[in-house]
Amino acid sequence: MASLAVTVKGQVTLKRDLLQHLGIKPGERVDFEKLPGGELRVRAARPAGTIDGFIHALDGKVAQQKPLSIEDMNEIAAAGWAGELNEE
Repeated sequence: MASLAVTVKGQVTLKRDLLQHLGIKPGERVDFEKLPGGELRVRAARPAGTIDGFIHALDGKVAQQKPLSIEDMNEIAAAGWAGELNEE
């Protein structure tokens, strides 16, 4: 278990190996979820999409930075079924 010091401003700096474990790169955001017992769940913030955006990505009505691969679609579907997609 990693132990981090808290600064006077109440800030902590995550070590590089923790960031790599979460798949976070410089400039990306982190989500925190409060759990019972004074615990936090930390994970990489991932932009949430909509079903319309997904469907229009397939029909060409929305321009994508890169086309979705079958693997990308399978990951999205698996995350949705597992309840891991954040709806905002």
